Amino acid sequence: MAIQTEVSQRPNRSATIKTLILILTGVLSFFALILPETFSDSAYPMAIGEASPQDILAPYSLTFESEVLTEKARQEAADGISPIYLPTDPSIGRRQAESLRTILYFITTVRQDDFATLEQQIADIQAIDAIDLSDETITRILQLSDSRWEAVESETTAVLEQVMRNTIRESDLYSAKRNIPSLIDFSFPQDQADIVAELAEPFIVPNSLYSAEQTEAAIAEARQAVAPVIRSFISGETLVRRGQIIEDVDWEALQRYGLIQTGNRVRDVVGAGILAVLLTVLVGLYFRWRRNTQNYSFKSVVLISITFLAFLTIGRFAIIDRTILPYVLPLAAFALTLSTIFNFELAAILSVVLGIMTAYGMPQGFNLTLFYIIPTLVGMLVLGKAHRIASFFISGITVGIAGIGIILSYRLPDSVTDWVGIATLSGAAMINGIGAAGLTLLLQYGFSQILGTTTALQLLDTSRPDHPLLQLLLRNAPGTYQHSLQVSNLAEQAAEAIGANGLLVRVGAIFHDCGKSQNPQFFIENQILEKVNPHDDLDPLTSAQTIISHVTDGVELAKKYHLPSRVIDFIREHHGTMYTHYQYTQAVKEAGGDETQVDKSLFTYPGPRPQSRETALLMLADGTEARARAEAPKNEEELRSLIDTVFIFYTQNHQLEDTNLTLKDLQIAKESFFQTLKGTYHPRVKYPALGIKTEPTPLPQPEEKALPK
Repeated sequence: MAIQTEVSQRPNRSATIKTLILILTGVLSFFALILPETFSDSAYPMAIGEASPQDILAPYSLTFESEVLTEKARQEAADGISPIYLPTDPSIGRRQAESLRTILYFITTVRQDDFATLEQQIADIQAIDAIDLSDETITRILQLSDSRWEAVESETTAVLEQVMRNTIRESDLYSAKRNIPSLIDFSFPQDQADIVAELAEPFIVPNSLYSAEQTEAAIAEARQAVAPVIRSFISGETLVRRGQIIEDVDWEALQRYGLIQTGNRVRDVVGAGILAVLLTVLVGLYFRWRRNTQNYSFKSVVLISITFLAFLTIGRFAIIDRTILPYVLPLAAFALTLSTIFNFELAAILSVVLGIMTAYGMPQGFNLTLFYIIPTLVGMLVLGKAHRIASFFISGITVGIAGIGIILSYRLPDSVTDWVGIATLSGAAMINGIGAAGLTLLLQYGFSQILGTTTALQLLDTSRPDHPLLQLLLRNAPGTYQHSLQVSNLAEQAAEAIGANGLLVRVGAIFHDCGKSQNPQFFIENQILEKVNPHDDLDPLTSAQTIISHVTDGVELAKKYHLPSRVIDFIREHHGTMYTHYQYTQAVKEAGGDETQVDKSLFTYPGPRPQSRETALLMLADGTEARARAEAPKNEEELRSLIDTVFIFYTQNHQLEDTNLTLKDLQIAKESFFQTLKGTYHPRVKYPALGIKTEPTPLPQPEEKALPK
């Protein structure tokens, strides 16, 4: 019970450790986001209005829209717009003339009031709100004769109408009022002319009003018509000279280059932290989602994390304050390596995360993000299973071409980037792709050595017909060689059907019986018909040990010829912990039928049982092919029954328990075996006699080993 508890706790402990590794990677990624700028010595503590402590040069070429200069140009355009007034409104003049006549009529009424005293009349006229006459003027008005008052009244109305016929704006009001005396008839005495002017002046108002809406619209149109002001600097150009007073336009350029130390990076740190958390959660959710179908080992997780951090850190420190280098950085090599070692899905997820983090906060950051992600995904799709070295370089060229496409799509509409700049960046993108291909070849070799996995290139190189170990097997045990080829075809088709590594299964199957080349005559497929079977002269134990030794001999030969460790697993596991049934049965018979007198372990293969889907398929294919050779099924029903028997046999003997083969996988594998073997054991047409007098010698039918029934 304690053992079961310990075993059940192992997955939880492993998941916890992997989670801690993921969190640690997220924390270190956060520091990779903020440290390059922290340790950069290219920022200066300055403020607008202060003198520059030294000459400051542009670290790289840069073209940008100057918001400061653009705003100044727009403000100048707005200041050049004159106020817009509405056309002269005659109704205003009519209203003012009517108001004046009403006031004059009231004054006439006051003058004709014989019952009011002089003081009362003065008080009544002072009560008029529209005009503000002095006591002296009111007294003169009251003392005028009726004829003279009528003349003043008539002249006042005429002067007002004459003035209001002209266009009067707010700015013209003062001059219009000052011009009143020149409009009064010169026949009037000065004192009466003054009365006319004083009565008319309050009623002179602007008749051409200011239009705020039209003026604002004109200003907005003028501002919009101003094109953005573009500033360009080339690498090494002086931005600010020593002792120069920093102005807002200089400050803007320094900020664009990130050469200003603000002293407060809280927002930058918080932003980087949020991004790191989000992407860490994304990766964590992916691993949780794929936990049931793809369980990555502890060593794999650590290696992926270290490689990711290496690419991210080098990328962040290398591309800061650079123009061309970001487009040369072979970031795609990381994802291409993961695609060849693990799978496309993992590589795609981590390539997106790496691309976002590397370009975060950089000039042209969005463009760089797409430049890092899209060509990488295209390159992985082109690389596929990476069965040839040429595939890597084709993939690299594709990465470069896709990168050029990203550059053109964003730089061509940008009028500030000339053709020389576009050509330079395109060349950098092509170098990026080719460099990524070469780096991927190196990295996948390193990954395979550290993780003990095999790459497609290693497998293809190992499976060449001229491989020394295959040549040894072909010369010493040709029957075993042919048997291995048949098994490899059978197992490979099944592996492809269930989504396992078909190439690995094929190579492992070709070498699984290489140990038989040491004692080929002891195995039925290499024996000649009608010859003495060497097992007949051996006791059961020696015979069993000779047969079992082909596993250990195969492992020794595989190590001698430097086969990949993953291929050696096929040699070790293809018989699992089964036993040599025939020899064990013979030993029991010789012991009088008492099984206790026979040590069964001496007749058992060293194992272990198959540890993966691939080695399990080899075991099933090996047993199926051997039994089919021995029984030669005559129809499809017999063939299906034979395959079912083999699968049941190994299942009941617990040989598949250490693999993650599902019932669905087994059903698919059975159908694949049937379809492959059906073409091999189909009935043949009997040809008519060729008219040859001598009877042809019948071909010998070799006996094959078979599973016990």
